[in-house]
Amino acid sequence: MASKRQLKKQIQIICGDVAGECLVARDLIPGFDYDKMTALIIEAATLQEATLRRVDFSFDHSRKDFPNKKEYNKAAKAYHKAAYKALSDEFNAKVAEIVKKMNAEMPQAVKDANKGQ
Repeated sequence: MASKRQLKKQIQIICGDVAGECLVARDLIPGFDYDKMTALIIEAATLQEATLRRVDFSFDHSRKDFPNKKEYNKAAKAYHKAAYKALSDEFNAKVAEIVKKMNAEMPQAVKDANKGQ
C-alpha cells in the first residue's frame, strides 16, 4: 500500500489528467458537446474531492482489544489493506465510467479517424 501522501498525489494526477483530456477534447476537437464535456470535468473534480476525503481511514480498534501487539498489527494491516482496496476499486470504477462517457460523446468522424491510426 502506498503512503497516504502518495495516494493523494496519484488521485490528484489521475483526476487532473481525466479533466484535462475532457477540456482539450471540448475546446479543440470540433463536434463535442460543450455542456456535456463541462459536466464530465465537474464530475472528475467531484470524484477527486470525494476520494481525497475518504483516504483518511483509521482502524477502529485499540491495542487493548488484542492479546498482543503482533495480533493488533496483523489486524490493523489487514484492515488498511481491505480499506485501500475498496477505495481503489471504487475510484477506478468511477474513472472508467467518466472515460466511457467521454468516449460516448466523441463524434463519429473522430472515431473513424482514430481507427486508421
